[in-house]
Amino acid sequence: MQQPPPLPTVNPYAAPTARVIDPLQTGTQELADRGIRLLAKIVDGLVYGALFLLILVAAPLLVKSGGNSVAGPIIVIVAALGVIVLLIVNCVLLHRYGQTIAKRWFKIKIVRTDGSPCSLLRVIFARWLPVTLLGVIPLVGYIVSLLDPLLIFRDDYRCLHDQIADTVVVKA
Repeated sequence: MQQPPPLPTVNPYAAPTARVIDPLQTGTQELADRGIRLLAKIVDGLVYGALFLLILVAAPLLVKSGGNSVAGPIIVIVAALGVIVLLIVNCVLLHRYGQTIAKRWFKIKIVRTDGSPCSLLRVIFARWLPVTLLGVIPLVGYIVSLLDPLLIFRDDYRCLHDQIADTVVVKA
């Protein structure tokens, strides 16, 4: 009786394999702590909120105090210009360093998962816009708005907007 031929050392039907090195696991970059990310988000919100608070508090006070009719619109215009300047400053910081004002204070930044810098267009159109648009859809928006921040409790510390934009927040 004749013996069958020996089996090949490589299985031609097996799934391909590749050695993948995660740059975040190589020690080159350390993920930002969940608490620091939350604190930076709160501080960014407080900075923007301070300008809106100026409008909400100062305008009615001027109307009650009988001030001239020009003061109210001037405060609104100044506060709106302040918001625009703040947006421009944040966009410049995001473009140059991958940081908002609060992220810069807390020494964390946004990068791509491969460790390369994250462009401003990616931050706006892949990180911020999709989650914002999903958030305004009735019923679905509530789920997305809840799911987005809760995903940070996974092992890779990435929220939904991080997953969509292929980004991570690391220590600067």
